[in-house]
Amino acid sequence: MSAVLEEVLSGGVRLAAPLLLASAGELISERAGVLNLSVEAMMLTGAFAGAAGAMVTGSALAGVACALVAGLLVAVIQAILSVTLRADQIVTGITANALALGATTYGARLLFTDGGSLEGFAPLAIPGLSGIPLIGPALFEQTALGYLAFAVAAALAVGLSRRFTWGLAVDAVGEDAVTADRCGLPVRFIRYAAVLLTGATAGLAGADLALAEVHAFSDNITGGVGYLAVVAVIAGRWRAWPTVLACLFFGVAQALQFAAPAVGLHVPAPLLVTIPYVIALLAVSGLVGRSRAPSALTTPFTRTA
Repeated sequence: MSAVLEEVLSGGVRLAAPLLLASAGELISERAGVLNLSVEAMMLTGAFAGAAGAMVTGSALAGVACALVAGLLVAVIQAILSVTLRADQIVTGITANALALGATTYGARLLFTDGGSLEGFAPLAIPGLSGIPLIGPALFEQTALGYLAFAVAAALAVGLSRRFTWGLAVDAVGEDAVTADRCGLPVRFIRYAAVLLTGATAGLAGADLALAEVHAFSDNITGGVGYLAVVAVIAGRWRAWPTVLACLFFGVAQALQFAAPAVGLHVPAPLLVTIPYVIALLAVSGLVGRSRAPSALTTPFTRTA
């Protein structure tokens, strides 16, 4: 039983790493008032670019750089549409996801025809710490990108908290952009920065999927993880550490799909898949405590006279 539990924890933390990266950026974007449903497109494009870069250059690091650039390019388009042109954020996000799915599927048909594995990242065990029962293999046998995911999430949680000026500015823009503008805050700059940050973290999350998890690229490799990142932010009530816990919980729920039969639990896989979305519904319904989204979320900013 302990071996199975250790496997579930290890798999859950590993599966939570890309989700944690994507949701870290999405949390900042939503706190600034921009709903990035296109985080799925950023991840998928990042995974494709990362796999293509690693295949062409033979370097996993080059693949990560390509994934980062690809995620930022999608973010630039999203920012122009939602911040500058004030387009509907939900519509633009869904459209971007559909375009990314079609483009990467077509690109995979052209580039990845042999089905071989790519140069990627192997797990790096930290001596001593990785031998701790249960939590050792889960926390201290990650890939380099896995460690990076937790480091980035921690840095964003601390650096963009309300204890710092930048965190306060982000929250002010997300609550009342007009008042924030009158107080001298650069609303459009902050929202652009938040969306671009989401693109960077989502691109890295896509690279983690392609280069650290499966060492290959397949059609729709993200499988809705980008949407799940949005759900994690909602379930975490737009706060950093609860969002981290939601990501870890969702990762463990995904790992249970593979480990449940080993312990005699015959739980339907679709039921486990729906758990994160049920939790998100409970979080926003108020049944498990008060939850309030940023007041200006999805509201385009228009400067008033």
